[in-house]
Amino acid sequence: MPKLEQPANPATEENQEMSFIGHLVELRSRLLKASLAVLLILLVLLPFSGQLYALLAEPLLAHQPAGSQMVAIDVASPFLAPFKMTLMLALLLAIPIITYQLWAFVAPGLYKAEKRITRPLLFSSTILFYAGCAFAYYVVFPLMFGFFARVAPEGVTVMTDISRYLDFVLTLFLAFGLAFEVPVATIILVALKVTTPEKLAAKRGYVVVGAFVLGMLLTPPDVISQTLLAIPMWILFEIGIILSRVLVTQRAEQP
Repeated sequence: MPKLEQPANPATEENQEMSFIGHLVELRSRLLKASLAVLLILLVLLPFSGQLYALLAEPLLAHQPAGSQMVAIDVASPFLAPFKMTLMLALLLAIPIITYQLWAFVAPGLYKAEKRITRPLLFSSTILFYAGCAFAYYVVFPLMFGFFARVAPEGVTVMTDISRYLDFVLTLFLAFGLAFEVPVATIILVALKVTTPEKLAAKRGYVVVGAFVLGMLLTPPDVISQTLLAIPMWILFEIGIILSRVLVTQRAEQP
């Protein structure tokens, strides 16, 4: 005798729909809080946008002849370039708040073991991104702009447009910030059992070559910035292998 189909439970469907709507409301609330944080930081920084851009341009101007200045080719560049830089800085400073809002939205659906792994990874990824940006500003920029100033042909006056300079340094900030996330990516892959520390170590040669290829693609076409991106990526990859081995050992010791 064929089984009769069970009628759908309207109450269950209604509860699922309410749960979905509740998640959307929660997500909207978290996004609004993150956006508000960015807006507040932006409003605080806007009065100092000129000084902040001067600080950003310091690594370049320090290697130019005395009295050298940057130029603004577009009519609106004197306003738009500092504003864009201030907005990017506000986003950068708001990363901890944005990360917390993301964590607060996702955390209720995670198991305890997942929370123990995710929480430190979110924190360390933020610190590593900041470290990558600081490395670019304090180490890469002085070396790179000094090199450019030395190789300029005699009789050529270097006058950099403020908008193009901003796009140039923002690209480098993003490249180095993401490159410094290599240990986090390594630990995530091992934690998800996509690979093992031993397999990663066996592919060390490919990783080194890949780091230099990424350095070539993500940075301007000069050997200095490419090398200064590739070498930290390799070192951070080795650190990621060490930390992932610690993670595997801790998992094995758990009952």
